[in-house]
Amino acid sequence: MVRVFPQQPIPRWLVVLSVLLGTTTVSLNNSALNPAVPEFMHVFGVGPISASWIVAAFMISMGMTMPLTGYLSRKFGNRSMYLLGLMVFIVGSLLGACANSIWWVIFARCIQGISSGLMIPLSLALIFSVYPKNERGRVTGLWGAAVMLAPAVGPLIGGILLELSSWRMLFVMNIPIGIIGFIFGLKSLPKEQLGQDVSFDWLGFICITFGLGLLMFTLSQIRTLDALIDPLNALFLMISALFLLLFIIVELSKQQPLLNLRVFKIKSYSFSVVIAVAQAVGMFECLVLLPLFVQMVLGYSPIWTGLALLCTAVSASWFVNLGGKTLDRYGPRGIVTIGVFISGIATLSLGSLNSHASIWLIMTLMIARGIGIGLSYMPVTTAGLNAIPEQFIAQGAAMNNILRRVFSSVAIIIAAVYLEVRSHQITTLGTSHSFAMHTAISEAFLATGLFILLTLPFAFFFPLNREEEGFASMSSEQMN
Repeated sequence: MVRVFPQQPIPRWLVVLSVLLGTTTVSLNNSALNPAVPEFMHVFGVGPISASWIVAAFMISMGMTMPLTGYLSRKFGNRSMYLLGLMVFIVGSLLGACANSIWWVIFARCIQGISSGLMIPLSLALIFSVYPKNERGRVTGLWGAAVMLAPAVGPLIGGILLELSSWRMLFVMNIPIGIIGFIFGLKSLPKEQLGQDVSFDWLGFICITFGLGLLMFTLSQIRTLDALIDPLNALFLMISALFLLLFIIVELSKQQPLLNLRVFKIKSYSFSVVIAVAQAVGMFECLVLLPLFVQMVLGYSPIWTGLALLCTAVSASWFVNLGGKTLDRYGPRGIVTIGVFISGIATLSLGSLNSHASIWLIMTLMIARGIGIGLSYMPVTTAGLNAIPEQFIAQGAAMNNILRRVFSSVAIIIAAVYLEVRSHQITTLGTSHSFAMHTAISEAFLATGLFILLTLPFAFFFPLNREEEGFASMSSEQMN
């Protein structure tokens, strides 16, 4: 168990600033590299499959590292592991900048993914360690605003750097910001004393590493119906499912598990994960569906797609602060319910548009989606983490992240396969490809919006106000 011990008073905003410097750099770098994939293909003379590993390697290594954060934070402390993660990210960026082959770039991305898997869950744990529960909504609103805005402006920054310089600058830009964040972290992050010794759950580690790693690898290879029904991919999915099932059985039998799955007995936490997963699925589905709709159906240029997605990010980053402040003052139920409703209705509305829809109407609906996400996504995550014992916050944040990423990946595959199958089915009836694609995209939007709205009942569980929240929490002893 990790405890913060008294030291000279440090302004809490410095802790937030230090964490923001690190996590924003990670989010910004990951999205800035996306438009550079064609450039890597050209420079190193590789095909799309090899180049796709620049993104896939990062996601897989990050997903495989996240389950370790709970153990590492208890063993070595949140501060030490976060700073180690930031240092590793700087090293990964330096390796990427010096790369002379595509495999060196991919290796550097693996290093960055490992560091990100440590930093992202621990960032919230560090913020929570210096803010009481009734102030966390406001400060996580600031954290959420930066994390939501960074992926939207990342492709723009990446495009500008590619235009003015070279792909190496996409890695170099992380180094000075990372060093500044590391120095801030050394000065401001709260020091801790380590309590009881913790044992490492080797069997759980093996199961989650193989299960999650194989699952994310396989999901990264599936984008068509043929790939989904490929015997090798099907075998990999079954093996990963068996490892993950074994992981659940092992963790529930351990006194000191790698991830304490008993936190899901706390309904506030488990309900918050359901809502966060639904919102994450909606965000990733829009990243797939909106470009197809705007460019293939409506005939607009890619820049309009970028602007529409930017509308969501800006409005979400603006309203997440309002959502956090409302959470602190009135509790999660009302604000989360409103946010889920708005984002769900806006997504349904995107599915009802015809082939002559105005781009301004689409932007308006994307702004509405951002408002709904801002009012629900971070507030519900904060409310769920507030409901679990303090020593499990790093684990709770890690499991929230893992489930969001896995379900979002599955949703993207379902959407891609559905678009392929459904558009082909409609085309065989004698309609144009544009009409068939429009129909399939609209149906996918409608299904996504309905999926989001189906989580509304989960918002009703949360306490009406801050005073009732104590009844939603459980002690660590109750979780054993």
